[in-house]
Amino acid sequence: MDILTLAGLVIAFGGIIGGMIIEGGHIGSLINGPAFVIVFGGTFGAVLIQLPMDVFKRALGRTKWAFMPPTVAMQETIEKIVGWSNIARKEGLLKLEDHIQQEPDPFASKALQLLVDGKEPEEIRHILEMDLTIHEESELQAITFFDALGGYAPTIGIIGAVLGLIHVMGNLADPSKLGGGIAAAFVATIYGLVLANVFALPMGNKIKAAIKRKGRLCELIIEGVIAIAHGENPRNIESRLQGFIQH
Repeated sequence: MDILTLAGLVIAFGGIIGGMIIEGGHIGSLINGPAFVIVFGGTFGAVLIQLPMDVFKRALGRTKWAFMPPTVAMQETIEKIVGWSNIARKEGLLKLEDHIQQEPDPFASKALQLLVDGKEPEEIRHILEMDLTIHEESELQAITFFDALGGYAPTIGIIGAVLGLIHVMGNLADPSKLGGGIAAAFVATIYGLVLANVFALPMGNKIKAAIKRKGRLCELIIEGVIAIAHGENPRNIESRLQGFIQH
């Protein structure tokens, strides 16, 4: 569980609502059904128009990463690669075939398979880097969902405010309704800004950071496997790979 995401949401909403209360406002003034329907319905509708189905499904699947990011075990992976290197030096590359089926990470499993198959180091690098690039680009497409939410929400909020003001203008003959009507109209703007700047954009950036960390782990695997293919000393491999943690 990512405590910072939960803490950020609590602090953000607490600051907004707390500041309003300190100024003498009340929470009830922020509750407006029509504004909610306009902003959230209009924003999600616009996002659905923009995105293809596969990107939309991927985005929904990656939403949990903002709260429970995937584990990126850099040190454990380094130790695993050093172990592979020791096996390769003592027993030969073919002995690593026993570890391919046991490897839970598909990327690492493919890297091992290429190594066991006797591919040249540069060919291994080319294949794995291409896989990494394609996979990372595919994952980053999910971020377009959150970028779209953050882009459309404030504008839809303004639309909601304008629609509310149009309703208010229709009641000019009854001054008692003007104040409450204008206040309700601007609630839509608040909904749009909060949806964009407290939820969509920060969560999108948090998920993007998780994707980049996974990509960094794949880069570590590539460098480690290439070093094994070159027959480098396991101690040298470990020293080089530690740089992925230190930087």
